[in-house]
Amino acid sequence: MTRSPLQHQLSRRALLRSGFFLGAGLTLGSVVGCATPTGTPGPRTVSLALNRSLVSLDNKLNQFDAALTVQRAVRQSLVTLDQNLKPKLVLADRFELVNPTQWYVHLRPGIVYSDGRPVQIQDVATALQMYSEVNGSFVGAFFPEWPTVKQIDESSFTLDTVRPVPVLDYLMSNILITPAADNLPEELQSGVGSGPYIVTASNRGTGDYTLEKNTNYWGAPPNIDSVQVRFVPDESNRVVSLRSGEVDVIDSISPDSADQLSGLSGVTIDRVDGVRLNQLFFNFRKPAGHPLADPRVRRALTYAIDGKSLIDEVMQGSATASKGVIPITLDGAIETGEYIYDPARARAELDALGVRNLDLKIIWETGEFVADTDIMEAVVQMLSAVGVRPTLQQFEPGGDISTWRQGRGGDWDVLGNGFPGPTGLGVTILQGMYAGTPEKEATRDTYHGYIFPDITDVITRASEDADPARRATLLAEAQRMIWETCPSMWSFVPRVVLARRSRIGDVGLRPTNSYDLSAATLKV
Repeated sequence: MTRSPLQHQLSRRALLRSGFFLGAGLTLGSVVGCATPTGTPGPRTVSLALNRSLVSLDNKLNQFDAALTVQRAVRQSLVTLDQNLKPKLVLADRFELVNPTQWYVHLRPGIVYSDGRPVQIQDVATALQMYSEVNGSFVGAFFPEWPTVKQIDESSFTLDTVRPVPVLDYLMSNILITPAADNLPEELQSGVGSGPYIVTASNRGTGDYTLEKNTNYWGAPPNIDSVQVRFVPDESNRVVSLRSGEVDVIDSISPDSADQLSGLSGVTIDRVDGVRLNQLFFNFRKPAGHPLADPRVRRALTYAIDGKSLIDEVMQGSATASKGVIPITLDGAIETGEYIYDPARARAELDALGVRNLDLKIIWETGEFVADTDIMEAVVQMLSAVGVRPTLQQFEPGGDISTWRQGRGGDWDVLGNGFPGPTGLGVTILQGMYAGTPEKEATRDTYHGYIFPDITDVITRASEDADPARRATLLAEAQRMIWETCPSMWSFVPRVVLARRSRIGDVGLRPTNSYDLSAATLKV
């Protein structure tokens, strides 16, 4: 039996269990004072500790999952997706498909922004324009084309497309509306929204924000008066802060942390299957003749990765191994294959292809997934064992990794990344990741240079087909084609785990690792 490079190492679970309580006093004394809130939240205040830095209250680029909880508390969309990822009307009270290329939309009466200005149709048109003008936007990648707004009267309009977009209601849930006069083709650091909260203090550098109840909110007032948002990258610090009552909610925690918190008085653990795909994605911008431009080389490298050990020993079962190119939890997903660990085969196939002493630069952003640094260091060991020479470059949250992803900051070979499935639909993530075109690549809106015209054609036809059965057939065909290109060295689907003080209720954790702050309740 092939031995894992991790078999001789003490597991992360054992390390955490043996050292957590001994190190807790040191952690509290030396780190928590500067990395977490000081003092417990007030009786009508909730404190959230995020594992990644919230660099803006906009989502044109910054759409890691937990950010949506805060962003949607300030800015809203025409429709949103409920806990079951089904469309739910928000700023619109009608959103209906009237013919294959046209949707009718009616704005809800009485909707206003926090400064009292009414939400207008031009705000929707401007929002669509601003999203479309941001290069490298994850949100933009979901849209096969951008709809145009045609006003009918002061409160109704149509969204028109050249080709059918039968899931436009799902897609529009990602477009957060801002007054047209205040909108820009970039992530907005401040500004006015129509949501139940307003921003009263912010620090983009530290990722700290203060939200207060919007007294002009057009809907039912939220139960929670104020929300403190903090960026606390170290998981052990987040756990200590929750145990002590300094914070109320922590996201994206490992099974070790969940084990330590389970059963504690006043603490509740929420779990749900996720819809995000995390992967070690190859750089498809490599020139012809580069080893990574050859799918046989990419496939050979997959055999070097012991995914089972990474999930079982490093992530302690907090993820499931991918059996396809998108999460199987998404509507329309199929199993296309599994990642096989066989280092002898990896070395033999690389040798047969004449690939020796291959240098691989692997980049990722801190907090991209649970135990990210440990995973990357283990991957280096695994690749080194088959004769590859890997190097790591880690980016801090809020840094310039987005420019590197777009091929503008520097060269790289493999990216540790994640792609959200915020609609719950397979067609959306397929559109965003795998439907690249030369036109999109010109603005760096492809997913790391992934352009296969035949695959894009099948995905496009699926995205335009209103018949669910035909769409499912096309999506299955596209997924099988994508698997053959070997886009990732390895991929997995993380489980969503959240811990909270029990005084916070009705969270309704979604598969997107987000929840509706306005629906949450607070016991005092």
